[in-house]
Amino acid sequence: MEFTTIALEKLERRATLTLNRPQAMNAMDDVMMRELAECFEALQQEQEIQVLVIRGEGKVFSAGGDIKAMIDPNKPLDINEAMVYLTRIVKAYYQLPMLVIAAVHGASAGLGFSLALGADIVVACENSKLAMNFIGIGLIPDGGGHFFMKERVGNVKAKQLIWEGKVLSAKEAQETGLIDYVAPGGTVFAMADQLVGKMLASPIVSMITTKKILHAQNLPQLERILEMEAEGQSAMRKTADHLEGVHAFVEKRMPVFAGK
Repeated sequence: MEFTTIALEKLERRATLTLNRPQAMNAMDDVMMRELAECFEALQQEQEIQVLVIRGEGKVFSAGGDIKAMIDPNKPLDINEAMVYLTRIVKAYYQLPMLVIAAVHGASAGLGFSLALGADIVVACENSKLAMNFIGIGLIPDGGGHFFMKERVGNVKAKQLIWEGKVLSAKEAQETGLIDYVAPGGTVFAMADQLVGKMLASPIVSMITTKKILHAQNLPQLERILEMEAEGQSAMRKTADHLEGVHAFVEKRMPVFAGK
């Protein structure tokens, strides 16, 4: 399977999925979302791979959704199509028959942070920045962000973190319960490799079966949240606050929201 915005490498029982738009900070445009959906759906049928590592090419893990594409007059983002892709991505991702490690360096924001949080284990470099910052452009989390945040920190804390949209250091994210390990500068991929080795030297079929059991019981709730995220995000895209938020982002100024 050939991709242009991601790369998938397989080696015996492990695989590495690399987000590969470094010139755009691995922001997810419609092509990357389609390719991620196709990749995860294909990996659902994988019989040999037992551990998957997700990482970003270049300086960051992922800056999230491609904000500039949201206001591109030549090719405006089709939000309904994007939500279809995201639903496919997250459903396949959550049901992968393997253990998933997200190795985060640089930054993981918005949709990129949703993807990282969906992993079974999240390792972040100590100097990385992590943010569920949809609120800054008048949107709500998507990509299962509500579900994954709630799974990790509970409803009340998830709401507060989403509403605040604060950029967290790796240490702050770990203390909050959003990530699992903090790697010293420049060692995040080495730490991820160590975790892969530990998993592959364990009774990993038992570990994967536990994941399957726990995820199966939560799948109906995830599917409902994905439906509500799609409906909510479509509505948010039509608000004046969202338009102000994306223009302020592109113009590198503080937004002025009106609650509309």
